[in-house]
Amino acid sequence: MGYLNNQTGYRKSLLDNRSVVKKNNYVVLEPDGLVKNVIPGYENCDTTILGCPEMGATFADYLVTAHEGGKNAAGIGGDGIESFLYVVSGAVSVKNADESADLTEGGYMYSPADKPMTFENKSGEDAKLYVYRKRYIPLEGHSAHTVVGNANDIAYMDYEGMTNAQSKDLLPAGEDLGFDINMHFLKFEPGASHGYLETHIQQHSMYFLQGKGMYNLDGDWMPLQKGDYVFMDSFVPQGCYGVGTEDYVYIYSKDCNRDVQL
Repeated sequence: MGYLNNQTGYRKSLLDNRSVVKKNNYVVLEPDGLVKNVIPGYENCDTTILGCPEMGATFADYLVTAHEGGKNAAGIGGDGIESFLYVVSGAVSVKNADESADLTEGGYMYSPADKPMTFENKSGEDAKLYVYRKRYIPLEGHSAHTVVGNANDIAYMDYEGMTNAQSKDLLPAGEDLGFDINMHFLKFEPGASHGYLETHIQQHSMYFLQGKGMYNLDGDWMPLQKGDYVFMDSFVPQGCYGVGTEDYVYIYSKDCNRDVQL
């Protein structure tokens, strides 16, 4: 079964799947095969758990389809858990103790660890959301704050000197040590690539929004496309090429601004 692509019942072909699970290394999840998870607090939503500690992640993230009236009024995060919500498509209203906003496609809210975030779909149409939760690591003298924005309003920057590979930052972690994560976009034109295979302590979650690419994960070349998800553990060598006829774009998380915990 693949509820995200409406594939139900018997198929004419043999059962196959591009997903790869290498715990404490990397995980690739394609939409076909993902199942719905019942999670308290989510009402009239189809929710799928993606990254989680069971695969080696220090966070949890989710793909949520909020139907008409779909919501989480109980609150996401709080009690030491920071949260982030990004609107892949559709529109939702979001709120925490600091702010409320109506988000459309590309819109997002980051909520600090002491402020649960709620959402509700009042649009009358389905909304697809990417949701991220992580236990915040405090830093004396610094704190994170609520951020609301839209990725479409942020200009791309050349990525490490390459004009056909570009990035944008959704959170101000580069200037504010109060943030222990950032959320980024990477965009590769067809034929563009990383400048080198990266190896770093930061974990990544990656949700692919557009296009196709070939991604090197710990020496394995994986074909990836819109709708795929990747978890990448610390120090996994990684880099990609954009392929096809359109830009290859994904949103990804990256922990930052903290020393190694001993």
